[in-house]
Amino acid sequence: MDPAVLQAIQDEFLQEWGGLMDAARQGALPALKDRRFAAEAWQQSQPHLLLAHLYLLSTRTLKRMADAADLGESTRQRLHFALMQWTDALAPSNFLALNPDALQSMIDSKGASLQAGLTNFLQDVGRRRISQTDESQFEVGGNVATTPGQIVYENRFFQLIQYAPQTDKVYERPLLFVPPCINKYYILDLQQHNSLVRHAVEQGHRLFLVSWRNPLPEDQDLLSATWDDYIEQGVLEAIRVVSDITAQPRINILGFCVGGTLLASALALAKTRGQDLAESITLLTTMLDFSDTGILDVFVDETHTRLREQTIGQGGLLSAQELATTFSFLRPNELVWNYVVGNYLKGESPKAFDLLYWNSDSTNLPGPFFTWYFRNTYLENNLCQPGRLSVGGQPQDLRLLDMPAYVFGSREDHIVPWKTAYLNTGILQGPIRFVLGASGHIAGVINPAASNKRSYWAEEGTAEPGSLPQQADDWFAGAAEHPGSWWPDWMNWLSGYAGKQVAAKKRLGSSAYPPIEPAPGRYVKVRAV
Repeated sequence: MDPAVLQAIQDEFLQEWGGLMDAARQGALPALKDRRFAAEAWQQSQPHLLLAHLYLLSTRTLKRMADAADLGESTRQRLHFALMQWTDALAPSNFLALNPDALQSMIDSKGASLQAGLTNFLQDVGRRRISQTDESQFEVGGNVATTPGQIVYENRFFQLIQYAPQTDKVYERPLLFVPPCINKYYILDLQQHNSLVRHAVEQGHRLFLVSWRNPLPEDQDLLSATWDDYIEQGVLEAIRVVSDITAQPRINILGFCVGGTLLASALALAKTRGQDLAESITLLTTMLDFSDTGILDVFVDETHTRLREQTIGQGGLLSAQELATTFSFLRPNELVWNYVVGNYLKGESPKAFDLLYWNSDSTNLPGPFFTWYFRNTYLENNLCQPGRLSVGGQPQDLRLLDMPAYVFGSREDHIVPWKTAYLNTGILQGPIRFVLGASGHIAGVINPAASNKRSYWAEEGTAEPGSLPQQADDWFAGAAEHPGSWWPDWMNWLSGYAGKQVAAKKRLGSSAYPPIEPAPGRYVKVRAV
């Protein structure tokens, strides 16, 4: 670090420190907007409020020093991530004796809040995770994942749900959802008011959905499953069955997050085999080019990759608990320490929230599948390089994807940065409509049309291949902001590829694929241990 820069940072730190001490002596410390220190109890206790101010000053100073350090960008990101973990963990609000709001709760409740907090803590120790919502208020198939349908096919990788029509007429060409296997599918079918599944069905689409199996340690048939297995026996098999049931040679397909990456890989493999399976594709918060993976890059290096390959690469599981913990600590104040304070220090029960219930219902991943994915996407970015990989015994070339595409990114997404999602427009070779939604990875996607919340950015019409700007910022400069949900925009686009409308059939499945059990099926109800 430049000594002069370091000296300037130190001088400013000492000056601000002195100013805060003077304000404290005069009882004139300003209130804080930071939600951790915004409660009235912090304003009423000058010593605690001073501690909060000094903590925030120290945190800002450490971040400035990290910015000023002479480091490569990758190392700087890791340093910032480490600083975030330590400084967020050491916030005075996280400790009972230093949190006046928690102390006031204890006094007001005559110790009951402390007793309740201990009970909450012991229960979470038993669960081996921090509770983010009141899980007793939700049941898969009871009040989440409730859109009516039937399981019409299953194998060791997935169950295929066909949803019952809710309109007299439906589009002739079916629609298939491929959700990520890293999470349960019902993020797309939470409750009636915020279900993308129900919305698509209500718009007249013949909807099918892949419900991935959640592998457990005793499921020996899945512990050695590979990327190729998920492509051949997962995505391509689901497409084949949907086409057979509906007698449609080409279908519309949506892929979400890792589901979109799997979908693109599968359709490229089909193209090399001379199979044209998709009339259109929709990719929601999906990465195909992994050159910029945002904050997740801090976990990616050769040492970590080799360790995974040596431990679970030939068989085993990447546990749901580890995945959930990793994603939570990407936003520790919101998804970790907020609940430590509320659940344990103040003895509060978390509110019932369907999205956080889904977030707690994580899935395991087969080790060979994960290690192949981790090396060939996050570490080496091979997937988007033509011919660099072999999938299904064929060279992988995503440039073969020339069907119309709807590509969606979320502006505040920390898992799939929107500018990385935009890179898909330079890979896909068909007509493309790119849409940018407000909010993050999940809230940006699950934005019900009826709520009329948030907004999205888009240009007019669908762009011809190669006509979109190469740089995401240039696209954004020419895009218009539209209030409300992007769902109607997608429905309008999708209707152009859905074919004519025909009378809806009440019977689901077919003679070759009779219904097995009602939706949501058995696979989605299996919880990781």
